[in-house]
Amino acid sequence: MMAKHGSEKRDRAGLRTWSASHSVRSALPAATSLASLLGLGLLWGMVAGMWPSRALPPPLEVWRVLLKEAASGDLVYHLAMTLWRVAAAYAVAMIVGSVIGVLLGRHRRADSFFNPWLVLFLNLPALVVIVLAYIWFGLTEAAAIGAVAINKIPNVIVTMREGARALDHRYAEMATVYRLGQLDYVRHILMPQLQPYFAVASRSGIALIWKIVLVVELLGRSNGVGFQIYLYFQIFDVAAILAYTLAFVAIMLLIELFLVQPLERHATRWRRRSA
Repeated sequence: MMAKHGSEKRDRAGLRTWSASHSVRSALPAATSLASLLGLGLLWGMVAGMWPSRALPPPLEVWRVLLKEAASGDLVYHLAMTLWRVAAAYAVAMIVGSVIGVLLGRHRRADSFFNPWLVLFLNLPALVVIVLAYIWFGLTEAAAIGAVAINKIPNVIVTMREGARALDHRYAEMATVYRLGQLDYVRHILMPQLQPYFAVASRSGIALIWKIVLVVELLGRSNGVGFQIYLYFQIFDVAAILAYTLAFVAIMLLIELFLVQPLERHATRWRRRSA
């Protein structure tokens, strides 16, 4: 009885030790990233202090401008407008690109015919697409969002096409045997196999779209982070440029850490992970 009790105590102590070490290992990457960012901020402050210039304001000045813009409401408004365009262009690009990619991956003749078109759009500069969209459709919100989406759709098509090519045909045969309807086939057979590819396209899509949105706003919109950067560029206010840039980058990093990465881990949870 005593030996069993002692064994249970050792097991509980070992479990607590493992939990503590696991928590430390989990927190280490975040702590390392935070230390790296603090080091970058210190380096920035040192360089700005050693060579004072309007071209490189110190971090505290940028922070004061950021607080001022946030207090006035301008920062929140322009961030919201940019995030709206990012979300709209992302949704259009992922839906259209996924459908076309799966169709091309499942129909070889169509893939052979449209592959030159895909290569053309993959190599078409984003700036050209944006300028042409504004010329053809005017300086409208639809033209701005469409231009951003068109720049991303070819990348989504390529990723989802590879996913469609890698589909296990045995599951399709099983669906035929069990007479699954079209909706059930998409839900239970197609989507689970395409989830990892969709996650990859989604993550790369966010990273590309928000950068193109800033260019779209700079060239043809009257609000948004890109418009504000262009406005302060004209009066050479580098502190305001950095304030808007860092605020938007911080928002996108939060989206990456708390939305994109968790969704990607959920989509690939079935894969074996090393101990």
